[in-house]
Amino acid sequence: MYSFMGGGLFCAWVGTILLVVATATDHWMQYRLSGSFAHQGLWRYCLGSKCYLQTESIAYWNATRAFMILSALCATSGIIMGILAFAQQPTFTRLSRPFSAGIMFFASTLFVLLALAIYTGVTVSFLGRRFGDWRFSWSYILGWVALLMTFFAGIFYMCAYRMHECRRLSTPR
Repeated sequence: MYSFMGGGLFCAWVGTILLVVATATDHWMQYRLSGSFAHQGLWRYCLGSKCYLQTESIAYWNATRAFMILSALCATSGIIMGILAFAQQPTFTRLSRPFSAGIMFFASTLFVLLALAIYTGVTVSFLGRRFGDWRFSWSYILGWVALLMTFFAGIFYMCAYRMHECRRLSTPR
């Protein structure tokens, strides 16, 4: 049980760090604009070496930002629950800490999937046609890696929960 929780905690830390870095950095998309290279993130866009805040309130950016922030919050609360799962004494008999941590990581996975799906869909259908020479960049890729890490953290914690339940049910009372 503890090996699953340790693996889950490792995946959770890596996934949460990647979520925060992907959300905060400005390299979701790179393109050429008027002969010079430019890149944009969720909060700023940069032309050459000058960066500007994205002041337009465009729905897909707002949705992507919100889902990425919700994902990071769920992953952070999952880490807290995952750390508390190592404690021996149960505070709630009906609420299992490994199960709660797993649910938080699956919620984080769902939120980051929604954020990346919205961003991908709009970028490919609208911005991809607007800018001829463009590509997704490393911040966007970190988001997908974070999705995998939070998903595996959820899997590890659910395995730890199942192991704990099997042991609990097999011991005589």
